[in-house]
Amino acid sequence: MIIGHRKPLEDILQMVEPFDKILLIGCKGCVAVCAAGGEKEVGILASAIRLARKKNGKEIEVREVTLERQCDPEYIDQIEGYVNDYQAVLSIACGVGVQYMAERYKDIPAFPGLNTDFMGGSLEQGVWTERCQGCGNCVLHLTGGICPITRCSKSLLNGPCGGSTDTKCEIAPDVACGWQLIVDRLKSLGLLETMYEQLMPFKDWGTSRDGGPRTIVREDMKE
Repeated sequence: MIIGHRKPLEDILQMVEPFDKILLIGCKGCVAVCAAGGEKEVGILASAIRLARKKNGKEIEVREVTLERQCDPEYIDQIEGYVNDYQAVLSIACGVGVQYMAERYKDIPAFPGLNTDFMGGSLEQGVWTERCQGCGNCVLHLTGGICPITRCSKSLLNGPCGGSTDTKCEIAPDVACGWQLIVDRLKSLGLLETMYEQLMPFKDWGTSRDGGPRTIVREDMKE
């Protein structure tokens, strides 16, 4: 899922400072799961904005809405009947949701209430970690289900590098060497020799962001 965290309240207040009537919109998708942009977080942020503005002697009207998703047009359309009653939209979805709001409602400024961090999963309650960079050309079948692009700090396809020491990455003593994880996993599966029979070729980064914004078309799903 997409992991994000709320921007500092001071930054958000600065964004909405010129306005006295805003629409605060959350999302029930990824950012709700990581407790950053769901219905509960909408309520908390709305209260914080109101209190801060009241303290400064400039009250603000904040309408609270939480959509099923902000990355699908059919859900964004649900606010069409009243969005123009407000001076700005503050979205606490991921960056995709903010951009969809801006594209759909061109006459109203759309602001991000979150910082979008990465695609990952939960390690434990309240802790999330990155697992995928969306490179568009997955090699997990070759690396024991451990992503070298994300888990290796240098995104090496053939590792480990010379900086790996005692199973740890050179960037920090608490960061596991991604390639040590891969080697250990392949060894436990009896596949380590197969891995080192040949080097992995250079990666085609054209399937990643280096090729510009990406689009996937499923003809079987188009109307």
